[in-house]
Amino acid sequence: MQAVVWLEEVGKNDLSVVGGKGASLGEMINIGVPVPGGFAVTAQAFRDFINRAGIADKLFEALSVDVNQESELHRAEKTAKKLIMEAKVPEDIEIAIKSRYEELCKREGKEVFVAVRSSATAEDLPDASFAGQQETFLNMRGAQDVFDAVRKCWASLYGARAIFYRVEQGFEHDKVNLSAIVQKMVDSEKSGVMFSSQPSTGEPLVVIEGAWGLGESVVSGSVSPDNFVVDRKTKNIMSKYIATKEIMIIRDPKTQKTVTIPVPVEKKEAIVLTDSEAIELAKYAEILEKHYGIPQDIEWGVEKNKIYILQSRPITTINNGKKPEPAAESSGKVLLTGLGAAPGVATGIVRLIASGRELDKVKQGDIMVTKMTMPDMVPGMKRAGAIVTDEGGMACHAAIVSRELGCPAVVGTKKATTTLKDGMEITVDGGKGMVYEGRVALSSAARPAAAAGPVGTVATKPITATEVKVNVSEPDRAAAAAATLADGVGLLRIEHMILGLGKTPNWYIKNGKSEEYIDELVKGIKIVADAFFPRPVWVRTLDAPTDEFRAMEGGEGEPHEHNPMLGWRGIRRDLTETEHFRLEVRAFKKLHEMGLSNVGIMLPMVQHVREFRKAKAIMVDENLDLEKIDVGIMVETPGAALTIEDFIEDGIDFISFGTNDLTQYTLAVDRNNENVAGLYSELHPAVLKLIEYVVERCNEAGVKTSICGQAGSYPEMAKRLVEIGITSISANIDAVATVRETVARSEKILMLNALRNKMG
Repeated sequence: MQAVVWLEEVGKNDLSVVGGKGASLGEMINIGVPVPGGFAVTAQAFRDFINRAGIADKLFEALSVDVNQESELHRAEKTAKKLIMEAKVPEDIEIAIKSRYEELCKREGKEVFVAVRSSATAEDLPDASFAGQQETFLNMRGAQDVFDAVRKCWASLYGARAIFYRVEQGFEHDKVNLSAIVQKMVDSEKSGVMFSSQPSTGEPLVVIEGAWGLGESVVSGSVSPDNFVVDRKTKNIMSKYIATKEIMIIRDPKTQKTVTIPVPVEKKEAIVLTDSEAIELAKYAEILEKHYGIPQDIEWGVEKNKIYILQSRPITTINNGKKPEPAAESSGKVLLTGLGAAPGVATGIVRLIASGRELDKVKQGDIMVTKMTMPDMVPGMKRAGAIVTDEGGMACHAAIVSRELGCPAVVGTKKATTTLKDGMEITVDGGKGMVYEGRVALSSAARPAAAAGPVGTVATKPITATEVKVNVSEPDRAAAAAATLADGVGLLRIEHMILGLGKTPNWYIKNGKSEEYIDELVKGIKIVADAFFPRPVWVRTLDAPTDEFRAMEGGEGEPHEHNPMLGWRGIRRDLTETEHFRLEVRAFKKLHEMGLSNVGIMLPMVQHVREFRKAKAIMVDENLDLEKIDVGIMVETPGAALTIEDFIEDGIDFISFGTNDLTQYTLAVDRNNENVAGLYSELHPAVLKLIEYVVERCNEAGVKTSICGQAGSYPEMAKRLVEIGITSISANIDAVATVRETVARSEKILMLNALRNKMG
């Protein structure tokens, strides 16, 4: 195990070693982008620390709380951080960190200031931004201070906001590790954030935001930054907005600490970037988007007239839509104007929020008004109908999270918290950046959010031969999923509904409440099926490992398995606990009797055709008409892939690749084992050969093929899948637009190549 690695030694495929941030920095260094040098304390070093310190079990046990209960969430944070900060770090890991910092100083010829940044292994993925979830420590100098900052980064993995966000995104705490990035500090005179494409619509416009001093003021939203828009095609600056910059964050020359000071009077209204700097920044933005194949959210800084790129991660919020004109009629008095940071229109009651401790004031649909949002305000932001802030720009926390939630937002109004009063009714137009008094009538172009996504947004999509579907974990995400205009649901997880009940299926059976259980399944599945009708919704039957049920009521008898991922789950449980499986089948039957003919059944963890036959026999015994319902399998085991002809012969209607499991079972790599996680790759030739083998044979037989594993959201994998002829790709909600764009581009390239070959 390597405790530390130089950044130039890693790249985009090393997420499991150095997290999203570290992998991106290493990748950029290796393609020649100006990135400050440094090193990473690996995720494996962190996991080794908690294991050898003997705190792992206590740590993850402390995190098992209801994250929507503020008191429980903060208690979990306090316990987890205390464990991290008080545990003894193994001497070899401490020495490795300190000695690598000293080597960095030798490289630079002096004792350098560094930024110590957190980089979680589930961070900055194509479908989740994790904006602001972990800590950054600036202007650290000296081996001991750097080591202490690394430990604080580790602890920040268990901050309240990080715990909440992981649960909301479906990431398990014990599956996420943290790498600490130690990077030469850029003492920026000016800095900020830019988007390589317009972050709401995806247009080829580079949006640059800048302020004086270090970039933390822009990222946090504590300053309203200048805003520049550069047309990528013409390389011309289309617009400039010069803000009044009230504060700046700098390194104090006396104390050498990071401090916030007022902006000098002569700089408050002064433009931050020259035209040539804005155009040069736009050039780097375009380079990075083309390299990664997906729009990027990029942090930058300028020191002594030299531009540095400090971070690049995928934009997860592009809705690929266009705003109607107008979204709101001008029948109301304009109270405030600001920057339209997240499109859509909402009317609601003002709730002034001074801190995360006041979130209980925000009820469903209220308008949250605050100076600037902080990551611990996300629970309240989820309930809000719209967000309005005094400070911030397109890259601030409020803007990023609002776009991710599909919640209208106006930021940088300067005086929202003093102009607006608790209890008053207002209308927020997040497309125009306007706040109106009272209820303002919407134009006929706007539609209810529940039916079509954020009000004021008209989603469009390219038509592709390869269908682009969406994965749905919870029924309450159905509206957001449908707003993507996906071609259907490639994966609806049934176990998430069951886990939400708090009781195992066996509890319902033993207590004579089987019908109640069936009704719960029907209710949850129906919400999604209704939202997508008549587009197909493939529902995966129960696939909960035993350790997930053990903590639930009725789970006392669950077996203890050495490796639950290889154990009694999926079809194996269904064919053992046949009484429970029959309840699932009866739920499907009820749904079809309701006219929801778009619901299909997907069987997980199948490895032999006899399992498929037994499952079908139970369905027939329950009077399910297999002529009217699609039944398919997950291809997650090499056994299923290599015997796909048997399943085709037995009448499967479709298959879907679960690449997370298929990869680990093919490569003999436990993706949750930090010692070998670096070997895990969905793009391994063996995995790709299995996928190609299955797709080719299914295509010959007219069997539909899809992929619902995480790899389907990666542009590189999506391109490869199109080339081999997969029927559909199912991506997570925030990745649908990007995958659709990749699919459309890949199909056009294939057509052009075919035309050239024909003419050739």
